[in-house]
Amino acid sequence: MAGRDPPVPGRETKGLDREKILHRHLSILASGNLNERWRAADALGELGDSRAVRPLIEALEDEYVEVRWKAAKALGLLDGREPVLPLIRSLEDDSPWVRMGAAWALGKIGDPRAVEPLIRLLDDTKPRVRRMAAWALGRIGNPRAREPLLRLLGDADRDVRVAGRQALEEIGTEREIPTV
Repeated sequence: MAGRDPPVPGRETKGLDREKILHRHLSILASGNLNERWRAADALGELGDSRAVRPLIEALEDEYVEVRWKAAKALGLLDGREPVLPLIRSLEDDSPWVRMGAAWALGKIGDPRAVEPLIRLLDDTKPRVRRMAAWALGRIGNPRAREPLLRLLGDADRDVRVAGRQALEEIGTEREIPTV
């Protein structure tokens, strides 16, 4: 036993508790009522376990906006490549909350496949969605987004203009960026 650390009391229990929590939330996400499902999606993102990716991708198709929105955000917290294409499809959801959540998640993940779909989202009717798309493009940092982001500097919504400017600063540009 020389050279081995003594067992830490409770460590095994914490692992078992975490497993129970994970499986409980996965079960609720699959069959709970609306309030339970969106809370489970939220909790699964916080747990950060990659085993939740598949069920959360399936939740992007839930009938309720709240569940789809929380599933999109949770997938951004899990930071894997697997949900990128389903999240890109969610950028076309009827709900601005889901589009915004998917844009946020794609920005957190940072996959370049999301650049063109996020550029298209800069024309969304909802300012909060345009703002989140700009933020996501700034996080991804792909130079293809420069020109579309420059167009945002003339947006009617001040917060969208500010988000466009910040995204341009993150990406970098040879031009002087006008103040907004």
